[in-house]
Amino acid sequence: MTATAPSHGPLRFPSEEWCVAYMEAINGNPGYKAAASDWTHGPVAMVVVADPAIGIPEDTAMWLDVQQGRCRGCHLVSREEAEKASFVIVATYARWKEVIRKELDPTKGMMQNKLKLTKGHMPTMVKYVTASKELVESTSRVPTQFLDE
Repeated sequence: MTATAPSHGPLRFPSEEWCVAYMEAINGNPGYKAAASDWTHGPVAMVVVADPAIGIPEDTAMWLDVQQGRCRGCHLVSREEAEKASFVIVATYARWKEVIRKELDPTKGMMQNKLKLTKGHMPTMVKYVTASKELVESTSRVPTQFLDE
């Protein structure tokens, strides 16, 4: 059974279903494949800070297993599990929403401390600015339902 996200309508962010659709969108994006072809720096965890008011009782992270222009997996993990990734980026739900809507460039966001790189090498992230943009481009291909809307 293959998942065809668009026919199911919007997917809740964050959710396991959203992660699967995101992985498919990344792997279907030739721009990302080219920009990240030499990425061998390990997985990236994107942590959404707890916001009980909108239904996120504790910090939740998306674990992005990216390697040489491919996403080998994307799934939800605990904050504790996220800390095992090579790169950990932490932000509020509102900030991630801005990134997904392409209102905030992730690299600029990290430079301005709107997105906090709590683990990993900032110069490496800067080197892959195009790959980051393509990851965001991939999110825009996932029909997203935000919890606070």
